[in-house]
Amino acid sequence: MPPLTLSALRRHAIARSLFDPTTLAQALQRLGFVQADPLRAPARAQDLTLRHRVRDYRAGDLEHHYPALAIEEDFLVNYGFLSPDVQALMHPRQPRMVWSAERWRQAESVLEFVRARGEVHPRDVAEAFDHGRVTTGFGSASRASTALLDGMHYRGLLRVARREAGTRLYAARPATPPPADPEAAFDALVDLVVAKYAPLPGVTLGQLLSHLVHGVPQWRHLRAATLQRARARLPSAEVDGLRWFWPEGEEPSSHDHQPREAVALLAPFDPVVWDRTRFERFWGWAYRFEAYAPAARRLRGHYALPLLWREQVIGWANLKVEAGRLQPDIGHVAQAPRDAAYSQALDEELQRISCFLGLD
Repeated sequence: MPPLTLSALRRHAIARSLFDPTTLAQALQRLGFVQADPLRAPARAQDLTLRHRVRDYRAGDLEHHYPALAIEEDFLVNYGFLSPDVQALMHPRQPRMVWSAERWRQAESVLEFVRARGEVHPRDVAEAFDHGRVTTGFGSASRASTALLDGMHYRGLLRVARREAGTRLYAARPATPPPADPEAAFDALVDLVVAKYAPLPGVTLGQLLSHLVHGVPQWRHLRAATLQRARARLPSAEVDGLRWFWPEGEEPSSHDHQPREAVALLAPFDPVVWDRTRFERFWGWAYRFEAYAPAARRLRGHYALPLLWREQVIGWANLKVEAGRLQPDIGHVAQAPRDAAYSQALDEELQRISCFLGLD
């Protein structure tokens, strides 16, 4: 194989993640995990991620088909969608925040209520139980029953049965026995996130393990040894002063990875752009998700979607819908390409997004 270069790593990252569109079930299986975000600008992040990888995908398809899919909502390196097999590796979860005896009594009462109903909306629990109100991390007041349901879901007592207008409806989750070999289970979770975000620099591998500990807090003490094993067993190479890692059986230096003659507007959490360290190495500029930043401090916009052209991320787009039409605001890091191929490819991508949003 030819020497491994940063360009080869970049082409490999794009080609392995932006695979040919397939069915929703197959795309979910291949991705392993899809990060979720509640903001809709103009669609949720999970839908923006899946539209590149699922044939004829429309905004909301994941939520609509969720009950029929072999998939669960849960926390891995962040919150999102994953298979029941992966979820089983993380439970029974033992959070660092220990509940009081009173909180457990409330949870047991709610669990009995959910089992009797089969499926509950958070308002059903709020109407049946007087848990009062709490202050959220954002400083606003919220029903204590909603926080209790979140905690029960995180602890594996409940599962998300489906969503109704974006709101999670819960059902009781069967108890999961702990994995017979926690080290092997932790390694399997590492392999899943590496396969999702590879090729990745060593610093990101360490960060992913830190995030992953939030999914398996009971194995916090295994993090250092798990990271050491990952560094030893995963294929790797030093390129431009960084050690890079990828899954067994892949060859990033292959000449088979040719850039597509297309524009792709990517979700802020798309695996192609998720790792900000890799992003800056690959494309030479800093991208930040600014939706939660004060408007005066935003450089790219409220919900800037990285703009991939061939194998370069050359800019971003903020999209909104007005009077039933897509209104794009396109920005470029440098001067926009002047060739007709780029203009046509950008128009085609905007047309695809209009169809995805049901505007045509």
